[in-house]
Amino acid sequence: MTLERSIRLMAGTLILFSLTMYYFVSPWWLLLTTFVGFNLVQSSLTGFCPAEIILKNLFFRKKPQGDRATA
Repeated sequence: MTLERSIRLMAGTLILFSLTMYYFVSPWWLLLTTFVGFNLVQSSLTGFCPAEIILKNLFFRKKPQGDRATA
């Protein structure tokens, strides 16, 4: 899975989770939906995405390339 698809999956999951919690628990969960929406808008305008930084560090680390012996 690519980084872009992972970000979309995370955003969609958080929105659905917060809407479910809003329905069953409290209207305050809509703040999470607002936060996710705000981050999507600001990242499209600025190019800065906190979720991208987090996902890169957790799952998309580049493997260090050691010195290879050439034959």
